Parts: sequence; structure tokens; C-alpha cells
Amino acid sequence: MATSISHEGSSWNHTIRYIGWGAGIFIIAQVVVFLCRALASPLRSVPGPFLARFGRVYYFIRVSLGRWEREDIALHRHYGPVVRVGADLYSIDSPEVVKKVYSIGSKFTKSDWYDAWRHPDVNRLHLFPDRDMKRHADTRRRFQAMYSMSSLVTYEGYVDECAAIFRQRLTEFATSGETIDMARWLQCYAFDVVGNITYSTRFGFMDKGEDVAGLMKALHSMLRYGTLVGIYASWHPLVFDIFSRLGLGGASGRNYLIKYVQERLEQRKAENQAAELKGIKTTGAKDEGAPMDFLEKLMIANQADPEKVTPAHVFLIGLGNIIAGSDTTAVSLSSILYNLLKYPYTMDKLRQEIADFEKQGRCGKPDVSFKQSQDMPYLQAVMKEALRVCPATGLPLWRVVPEGGVELCGHYFPAGTTVGINTWCAHYNEEVFGPDAGDFRPERWLEAEKEGGERLKNMEAYYMPVRMVFSALEPLLHTDKLDFKFGLGSRTCIGRHISFLEMSKLIPQIVRDFDFELKDPDRPWSTENNWFITPTSFRVQVRVRSQG
Repeated sequence: MATSISHEGSSWNHTIRYIGWGAGIFIIAQVVVFLCRALASPLRSVPGPFLARFGRVYYFIRVSLGRWEREDIALHRHYGPVVRVGADLYSIDSPEVVKKVYSIGSKFTKSDWYDAWRHPDVNRLHLFPDRDMKRHADTRRRFQAMYSMSSLVTYEGYVDECAAIFRQRLTEFATSGETIDMARWLQCYAFDVVGNITYSTRFGFMDKGEDVAGLMKALHSMLRYGTLVGIYASWHPLVFDIFSRLGLGGASGRNYLIKYVQERLEQRKAENQAAELKGIKTTGAKDEGAPMDFLEKLMIANQADPEKVTPAHVFLIGLGNIIAGSDTTAVSLSSILYNLLKYPYTMDKLRQEIADFEKQGRCGKPDVSFKQSQDMPYLQAVMKEALRVCPATGLPLWRVVPEGGVELCGHYFPAGTTVGINTWCAHYNEEVFGPDAGDFRPERWLEAEKEGGERLKNMEAYYMPVRMVFSALEPLLHTDKLDFKFGLGSRTCIGRHISFLEMSKLIPQIVRDFDFELKDPDRPWSTENNWFITPTSFRVQVRVRSQG
């Protein structure tokens, strides 16, 4: 018996030893493969944090902390214009990359990071995360006219309705003397405007400042999910399925938003069917004199040509407007107001411009028309500068190098390599925007416009506040005073004009009628980066300004 036990123990020890040898050989083989690839790679000399050479773990951890936009800037200032942030991820800060990677006609497709922003069902229609460039362009063409500036100006009444409620809330806060989270209230405003424009009905966020139907929470979890899971996009179908079953995270938030929009569509269909039974016309605006909302336009287009505008397209826009038209607008509005408060001289100059226009009869009261706002050069410069120092998104816009490779900043990137530029790095580039690139100074745009030449050209070329999204990046938006670029190339946000309309009208109204005092003026601007840069500490007290 003792001999048998001894023999079995010896066999087990040999087995353990063989497993250990096998594991050791496997690890050594992996190290050898890694070293061979690293030494043979044309990108072996690209600098970056040491851990970034091993997979995407470094990038995942740093992004999960929610401060990547600042870290990316610091990395470029330490290592130079090209930085390795993952074994196959290269962050680039150079105007050269704009021309070669993001220009119209570029063959650089979106990376797999965008896959996590779509439903795993490959048969579903998507716009923002669609990596098929031809299909994406075709989908955009179907709806681009609905988002044109001339079309959206007809919605000013919807925006004015929400602005009036917002001013009422601010007046109440001024009376009570309470300190408010301005970022949250600006998000409430943005949600209600896009609800009004899309469905002819406000969501009701501004009524009490509450998260109606959990939409804010759902959107936040969806952003968090897409940001992190996209780094390991191949895991998306499995993670999404698990999270959906457990009712957790971004999968749960995405499903909630999908359900919410489906309910709105079914509600409109039921209303139209009930009206038709009564012999009432169902096409057109819901209220006499009001423009048709987006949903009605889409349904009419679907009836006219079901193959061109399918029910899936109607759903796509109904969902996309909520996602693209709320957080990005709120972030931009917060940045504008916050920087006006941090740099009081800019607030004084803007108020003086508004007062001058009022005296000339060129500024309405209480509502400022979009056309009137476009004639105010300093207002336009303030908005443009605020979107420069705090663009709405803060991660690299990852693209895959096409067949044939590309040379960028003296490095050859072979086909299949993932490269990208972070809007924050571009906007804080001191070679382009000057040694004071870290300061909020609207005058830089007016000075450059007056000077003209290469300076203005270079600034415009490297200005790209991405107004995401869920439609991608945006092209040139021209105004009478300044050229507003909201992104890059053909993969552009077709909803940019909605945001621009909201900002242009609201900002002059609230800075004219109210004073705002930062609760903690010495506290740094606090944000969280989950693709969108969300303010986490923007508390103010409000007072009604005397109009004498």
C-alpha cells in the first residue's frame, strides 16, 4: 500500500513538473514572439509609456480613470507628436494627420473601437458606428436636408419655448438663493429642446430638473460601456449579452433607450391611426403654424418611398437625435458659460456687444433670433473659443491605415495600424494656437481673422470640436463672421446645426438677464471623460440682473 501511494505521488509530481515546464515554455515563446515583432516593426522607435507596448491594457486602465484628454496632451508634450498608447494604437498630434487621415475621400476606415457603439445584431442599421464608408455615406444622404441650417431655423419656436422655461427656472433659483448644478440644468435644457424638435413634445426635464424616465442614467451608462468595451471590441457581443441578461451597464442603458424610442414611435402611429379613423389629416405639424417635427417628416418620407426611408431609418433618427442632441450640446453650453465666468472681462465684452445691438434694434428681447446672433462677432468668437478649450469629446478618433500604409510625422505606418488624433491635443497645440493655447481668449479668432494669411488658415485647419455624434465628425459650418468647423471630413455629424442653433440663441439671453457666481471659483474645472467630457462640478448661484 505504501509503495502504491508513493508511486502515485511521484507520478503526480512529474505531472505538475511537466505542466510547469509547458507553461514556462509557452511564456518564453510568447516573449520571443513579442521581441521579434517589436524588433522587426517599422514602428519600434515610436516612443511612449513602457507598458503601452504590451497590448491595450495601459490604454484601457488610463481611459477608465476618466481623464484621458489631459493625459494625452501631457504624453505628447513629453514624447512628441507621435505616441504609442497601445501595442497597436498610436496617438498623433500634427496637422499633417488631418490632411492624410480625415480628409474627404480618405480611405482610412473607423477602427473596431466603434463596434461597441452599435447593437451586436449585425442586421441593425447604424450611422455613427458604421465602419462601411459607402453605406454610411448613403444613409447620410437620405437625411442631410432635414438637418440643414435653413431647415432647422424653422424650429426656432421650439427652441424659444424651451428657453423661456429655462429662464423661468433661473428666475426661481435667483429668488430662492439656492446653489444649482448648472451643468445638469443645461443638460435638462438640451434634452427638452431635442425632444421638442423631434417629437413636438418636451421630455419634461426642466420641470423639476429630474432624470425623466431614467434617460440621463441610460445615456451615461451607454457612453461608459462604449468607451471601455470598444478598446476590446471583439468581446462586445459576449459582454453585451451578459450585461443585458443581468440588466447592467451600457447594454441595459442602450436597451432602455431603444425601448423608449420604440414606444414614442408606436405612440405616434397610434395617434395618426386614431386621427385617420375620425377623418382628420395626419400629415403636417401637430399645431397650426408650427413646423413639422422630425418624426413627422420621417413618417411622411417613409410613406412616400418605403424602400428609401424604411422603418429602420425612422427609428435610427428618432434614437440618434436623443443621443447626439443632448450631452454634446450641454457640454458645449457649460464650457461657454464656465469660461465666461472664469474670465470676467470676456463676459463684460459680450454683454456690451449685446447691449450695443439692443440699442440698434438688432437684438430681440426676450428671445434672440438665430440670425441676430450670427451678426454678433464677439458672441461667435466666444462660442468658438469655448469649444476649442473644451471640445465635447476627449478620445482619439481611431482610424485604420489602409492598404499601402502611410507616412506620418516621419514614421511609416503599415496597413492595419490604428492611428488617431485627439481633439484636445489638437486644440492645445501651442505651435498652432500660440503659447497661450491653454487660456480662454476669444480675441485670438478675431485677431487671426483680421490678420488673415497662414495663421488663420492653420488655426482653422486644426480646429475640430467634435459634436458627436452617433453620426460621426463634422465638416465646415460657415457663418457670416467666422468659419465653424465641427470635426473632420466626410464622416461628419449631420446634427451639428441643432446644437449650434441652441447655443446661439440661449447664451445671449441668459448672460444678458442673469448674473452667475461660481460656488468654488478657485476649484479647477472638474470633468469626467467617457468619450463625452462631462462636467462634474459646475455649481453656481444665480441672480437676476437689473435692466436699468
